[in-house]
Amino acid sequence: MDEEYDVIVLGTGLKECILSGLLSVKGKKVLHVDRNSYYGGSSASITPLDQLFTHFGKEAPSKMETYGRPRDWNVDIIPKFLMASGELVQILIMSGVTRYLEFKSVEGSYVYKGGKIHKVPADEKEALTSSLMGLLEKRRFKNFLNFAYNFEEGDDAEKKSLPKNLTTASTMEQCYSAFGLDKNTMDFTGHAIALYRDDDYLSKPLPETLKRIKLYSESLTRYGKSPYLYPLYGLGELPQGFARLSAIYGGTYMLNKPIENIEYDQDGTVIGVKSEGETAKTKCVVADPSYFTDKVKKVGKVVRCICLLKEPIPNTKDSTACQLIIPQNQVGRKSDIYVCCVSSAHNVAAKGFYIAIVSTTVETENPEAEIKPGLDLLGTVLEKFLSIDDLYEPTDNGEKSKVFITKSYDATTHFETTCEDIKNTYRRITGEELDFSQVQKDIEAVN
Repeated sequence: MDEEYDVIVLGTGLKECILSGLLSVKGKKVLHVDRNSYYGGSSASITPLDQLFTHFGKEAPSKMETYGRPRDWNVDIIPKFLMASGELVQILIMSGVTRYLEFKSVEGSYVYKGGKIHKVPADEKEALTSSLMGLLEKRRFKNFLNFAYNFEEGDDAEKKSLPKNLTTASTMEQCYSAFGLDKNTMDFTGHAIALYRDDDYLSKPLPETLKRIKLYSESLTRYGKSPYLYPLYGLGELPQGFARLSAIYGGTYMLNKPIENIEYDQDGTVIGVKSEGETAKTKCVVADPSYFTDKVKKVGKVVRCICLLKEPIPNTKDSTACQLIIPQNQVGRKSDIYVCCVSSAHNVAAKGFYIAIVSTTVETENPEAEIKPGLDLLGTVLEKFLSIDDLYEPTDNGEKSKVFITKSYDATTHFETTCEDIKNTYRRITGEELDFSQVQKDIEAVN
């Protein structure tokens, strides 16, 4: 370990592994260290099943065979789906990490409205038969979607694609009003399609929301059932895939290495990391928030509940995997509740079993009660594992200290906010925007 590196990465969570891989491809000499004995950090998948009970401080049942073979379980601590045309999939493809992974389409995307579960329409036929909207509202919604799909940024394109009473400075609320959409349609469009966590977007300019709607549509057309993908054997495979990428391009990995000290020069710039009496010199450090408690601030909490089921979530057409979003307004909250479900079809549970995870941003002193609307939709729950985690953001942008810290994972069940943080951190480290096509060129240049 007594060497000098361009970058030392602390923690093997997904964000840190992606950044490690990208920086290695860019030609940086990278040392990647984790205090744990396993990859993934907070984005790990736990196996076998008895380890899940241990992780949450529970005693494993005396008859574990009730849950099938324990080693058939790979349970995500922080579950998320990938948008088929989203930025994480682009990173996977451009970096070549897809060669290490296998994905399966998620069967359905659902939204909660008026006390019932409704499928988010995947095509025009489903839209026409959907109970989400009345007949006249369906016509207005179709006109709105046609507008959203055809919207293009740029002066000339905007003039052609925008209705006369809208400009790019118009708010999204004004946009909905221009097409005569009612509150319920606005709700499921903003939260189940554009994937916003709250209603703040309504007062912001319309282009960002329209881009999100187009992303959902483009992801949907790839596989037809839903816009989401999920890796076989769980999300823990993703950090390991990028760890392999980093290793191929010269990255060095060390697990089970406690960090004793971070060393700085007299100007406060990081110069080294000490572990077990050895010091590795470096020009910069990348880390998850747990390694720098003095350089982060608490910005909230997220509650998650992992539930083991023997049946699929009711009213989801027996889906082996699905996402269900409960928009904030439907249950009188400020932020959405998310439910995602995976199963033995994705090699993350024993045959015939399902894993559902309910999560949301904490708003009260009783977090478990906040996710009750989601838990009530699951049917019979065999076992529950509850966690309440603090959310952290860096207070130091790294410009002077050269310490670059990622954010905690939020309550969403998709990776779009995760990718935003990866791009932001990459920009702070390198001073450059993350260009997916350049990543591919760098790989081709080395090969």
